[in-house]
Amino acid sequence: MDQKRRTILYHYTDFQALDGILRCAQLRVNNVLRMNDSAEMRHFMNRLCAAIAERLEREGRPEQAQQIRALFREELKKEYSAFAACFSFHRDDAAQWERYGNRGRGVCIAFRREYLQKIAKGALSLQAVFYRDDMEGHPMVEVFCALARAGVEMSPADPGVQKALRDAWACSVSFKHPSFSSEYEMRLVVSPFEKAEFDVRPCYHVSRERIKKYYPLDLNAMCRDIGIGLEDLVAEIIIGPDSTQSLAIFQDYLRDNGLDALVDRVALSDCPLRGLAP
Repeated sequence: MDQKRRTILYHYTDFQALDGILRCAQLRVNNVLRMNDSAEMRHFMNRLCAAIAERLEREGRPEQAQQIRALFREELKKEYSAFAACFSFHRDDAAQWERYGNRGRGVCIAFRREYLQKIAKGALSLQAVFYRDDMEGHPMVEVFCALARAGVEMSPADPGVQKALRDAWACSVSFKHPSFSSEYEMRLVVSPFEKAEFDVRPCYHVSRERIKKYYPLDLNAMCRDIGIGLEDLVAEIIIGPDSTQSLAIFQDYLRDNGLDALVDRVALSDCPLRGLAP
């Protein structure tokens, strides 16, 4: 994928969510257990532990390898949840439309990656999804090994080890099975640990079947914080290939909600995805 395309991240969604993002200037980060299950997060931690221990053993540090195994064994007795919003590098992609864009009847919002990266600070992080089942190449392996080489005891009482464990859990949110690698995804993640740095109150959506928890991120405030407007964050809006949405009415919606700068950034999908069954 060329460098130009890497500068844009695409969020496939439905029109209700688009209204929340554009008119209400709120981006919801949803419970990651709706995307991954907890077993996938724990699988990541188990595989990461194995990769760290194997690396330490190859380096002639068997005692620290054992400490790592004991450390992760205790850590995996805990339960954590985290929240994320998902993006792809793929523009107007059939698989993304079908899975996340209301089966082609929704919309795709293109965000400028450089601004999302600036917004992602404190408890927020923008992470590339890791699709390999083998964790040998994951950056967190080197983080733990560097601590071991520095002579740090692999104990949860050590601040450096505590931070590494927090970062590992945060990375587990962005782990998916390799069969999904074609999605080429990034996630805006709320760390399950840094609650002191995250003063957004949770909200709850109550449906007939269940209650869902989410955090509404204030996009206007976050954009002001980095010196831009919401219209600078959004590079393009694509109406889905199976949508019945009128382009003219959608442009009126943008004008009437004070989003004139986005009117000329609306496009119709070229994807030949039509007539999907409900």
